[in-house]
This record gives sequence, C-alpha cells and structure tokens, in this order.
Amino acid sequence: MDEQSDLVIADAAEEWEVRESRTPFQGKVTGVRSEEVRMPDGSWARRDYQTHPGSVSVLALDDKERVLVLRQYRHPVRHRLWELPAGLLDVPGENPWHAARRELFEEAHCRAETWRVLVDFYTSPGGTDEALRMFLATDLSAAEGERYEAHGEEQEIEVAWVPVPELIRMIQAGLLHNPTLITGTLALHAALTGADGLDALRPADSPWPARPFEA
Repeated sequence: MDEQSDLVIADAAEEWEVRESRTPFQGKVTGVRSEEVRMPDGSWARRDYQTHPGSVSVLALDDKERVLVLRQYRHPVRHRLWELPAGLLDVPGENPWHAARRELFEEAHCRAETWRVLVDFYTSPGGTDEALRMFLATDLSAAEGERYEAHGEEQEIEVAWVPVPELIRMIQAGLLHNPTLITGTLALHAALTGADGLDALRPADSPWPARPFEA
C-alpha cells in the first residue's frame, strides 16, 4: 500500500459555492434546508438537509467505572433506546457546559464536580448540520432540591448504571443502537486505556468551532 506522508488526517472547514438556498420547512427546533451546490466538475446538485441548533450529552462515570444510561421511547425508529443524558442547544450562544450540567440535573437528578470534553462530532453530516459536544462528568453526587418535572417521552425514562466493559459487549453484540451512547462508550474506553488516561481529555470550557459560545 502506498503511503501518503503529506496527507493531514484532520477535518478542515470548507464551503462550496451555493447558488440557491431556501427553507421549505421550519419547525419549532429544526428545519429543512434545500440548496443548489456547485460540484467539482462544475455541475450543480441539490442537497436537502435538516438544520439543527446543536446538542450536548453527558457521559456520567461513577467511582466504580459504571456509566449512567437512560432508556426512553424514540418515535421515529419505534424503539425504546438506551442513551446518555442529552439535550438541545436551543438558546443562541449558550455555553454547552452549562447546558450539559442542566441536562444531567433534569434527566438524572445528579451533579458532578469534575467535567471534561470527551468528544465532539457531527451526528449525521450527510443529512444534518447537527453538532454534538459530549462531556465526561465524574465525582458524582445526588443533586439537591426537588426533581425536575418530566414532560413527553421523558415521563417514562428508566435509569441504570452499567459497567464500561458490559456496555462494550452489548455494543459489539448489536444490542445498543444510539450513536451518542456508542460513540461515548468507545471514546471513554480509549481514554481509560490510553497512556495519559483521562488527563488526555480537553477542559470542559475548550473552544468548539462548530458551535461558538459565550464564556
């Protein structure tokens, strides 16, 4: 196999020419955008995708190396899926770390003393512009005050604490399908087994070019 020593393995921002952009549908949170994009051969192609404000998720890890997971109904796929606590960045410019702390409280009535960025990714870049920042939350304790009053699908959330090796086994067996949970579990395993451990992870307030935020 030929080596390409000059090839940089890192994503790079780029924007191709757009001659038409319209939004045929805009819902409460997300919409659909339709654009005519110039291809490398000079032709034009239509690309339709979901617009999204962005998301945060939290992988909460206790001192026994168990992960907090939640199960709730997801109507588009007609499944109850095991997931991580997560939520929308539907306040423009909101600090994602603040949003993550809110989600951990609302969905699990839990707080964390130590926060790190576990991984940033685009959830489905061929079909949506949604960007997600996942935080690793450790040094956990029960939150103070009354529990958040759940609404909609969240009224039937189930909660479990699952050891990391067990989550990996279930992912490999095809028993878990939520992409955020899968990504987070594998990223955590890589961090835990790496030479620098969790110290290799970025601080919770690290810049996030995909969704710039206020300090």
